[in-house]
Amino acid sequence: MKKSTSASILLLTLISSITLNGVVSEGPKEVESWFETISRDKLPEKMTKLHFYFHDLSKGKNVTAVVVARSNVTSFGVLASADDPMTVGPELMSKRVGYLKGLYMTASFEEVDLLMAMTFVFTDEIYNGSSLSVMGHNPHQHLYREVPVVGGSGRFRLARGVATLHNYFHNLTMGKFIVEVDIVVFHY
Repeated sequence: MKKSTSASILLLTLISSITLNGVVSEGPKEVESWFETISRDKLPEKMTKLHFYFHDLSKGKNVTAVVVARSNVTSFGVLASADDPMTVGPELMSKRVGYLKGLYMTASFEEVDLLMAMTFVFTDEIYNGSSLSVMGHNPHQHLYREVPVVGGSGRFRLARGVATLHNYFHNLTMGKFIVEVDIVVFHY
């Protein structure tokens, strides 16, 4: 009985620290304790659905993505770094919910396909300080693409799922891309 009560108090303390602070600032011992609680108490897995837009701007004065390396082969092996704003709506001035940070690289000779290694970093409300990481193939010329969600932090610890990407607006000449994102993840 005492072990069960202690585990419940620990669980409530962890949940309240995440809920009240928004930003997870736990040290290694607290994280280890959280993992022990999962395996011991069989915490229920949650499913979360998210919808937002990110704005990738490679030209102009407010650039959010830059080429950091380029091969000597046309359009193959171009490596870019991004810090793209994420918003509730497709307008850049709509409510900001975070940033998409990471790298993407052209990785095909046949068409302009991207390899993405990026993290959706949330800065708004209950997800503040939490993140979801994606890694995979993104054939961005296609209407819809699925990129695997391979992990997360904060409220999305041990996340796994799928991010579906859709080009809402795409103009290579202007260097402006607005991508609609729908994410479904399982996490604890």
